[in-house]
Amino acid sequence: MKVLLANPRGFCAGVNMAIECLDETIRRVGPGIYVYHEIVHNKYVVDRFTAQGVRFVDSMDEVPVGAILLFSAHGVSPEIRRVARERKLQTVDATCPLVTKVHLEAIRYANDGYNILLIGHEGHDEVIGTMGEAPESITLVETPEDVANLGFSATDRLAYLTQTTLSVDEANAVIEALRKRYPHIESPKKEDICYATTNRQEAVKTLVESADVLIVLGSQNSSNSRRLMEIGAGRGIPSFLIDGVVELQRDWFVGADTVVVTAGASAPEVVVQECIDFLVREFGAEVSERTLREENVHFGLPKELHQLKPVTH
Repeated sequence: MKVLLANPRGFCAGVNMAIECLDETIRRVGPGIYVYHEIVHNKYVVDRFTAQGVRFVDSMDEVPVGAILLFSAHGVSPEIRRVARERKLQTVDATCPLVTKVHLEAIRYANDGYNILLIGHEGHDEVIGTMGEAPESITLVETPEDVANLGFSATDRLAYLTQTTLSVDEANAVIEALRKRYPHIESPKKEDICYATTNRQEAVKTLVESADVLIVLGSQNSSNSRRLMEIGAGRGIPSFLIDGVVELQRDWFVGADTVVVTAGASAPEVVVQECIDFLVREFGAEVSERTLREENVHFGLPKELHQLKPVTH
């Protein structure tokens, strides 16, 4: 059996920044830190921080007045920030700068009187945060079929934005439908789907051409990880999205000559290596890394980290 290990894979700059941010917060002030939603969508990462005393919450009511609260990499709405100020929380914004870019675009288009069509998945943390910037101006569009049901006219000022973790092909299909129906629609100068999402998808598209099985390390609620799995599944290749080695099943690999292994942008390298070790141990796999593109992006930690003070009870 041959194993082709995709590169780039795993942590992107935004995820690295968010995790470093939470690690540094723990180092500075100790346990008792709260995070609004999961810091990133990965079970391994969340479990590690939970074991260190971090509490992940889905409601601001769960955060005590005056506590320390991190905003996750996916961003939050202005309403959440308002409640945080009201509750006198010390906040640290671990939002990925590429998500912040989409928020700022939404604000700009809304202030300029545009109706914004946000291409994304309903209920995703990033979409909720972005829509919260200008709820009266933003309409969510998930599929090309949704475009036919839009009630805007040829004279309405329209612009589109996209969730950063979408399938490039999926987003392009919706964009094509929007441009066909509304040729005058505006868009940002630089696309919103992040470099890491695009790079990981391109690597998988290239490598699965010769694959019998695709293994994607990532959690079920990770949008970019699911998109990687769907690339293989869409080509008729048995494709599996797993959190770690304990989920691997031997019968997936019966008769397989070539296995492609990759990881979503929020999956740590340790879970990848554990799966590689399993395939080497159980099947005598020969592993080769295939680098499709180099990544050298780095985001600095937020300035408010330096102003944190331990919470006294």
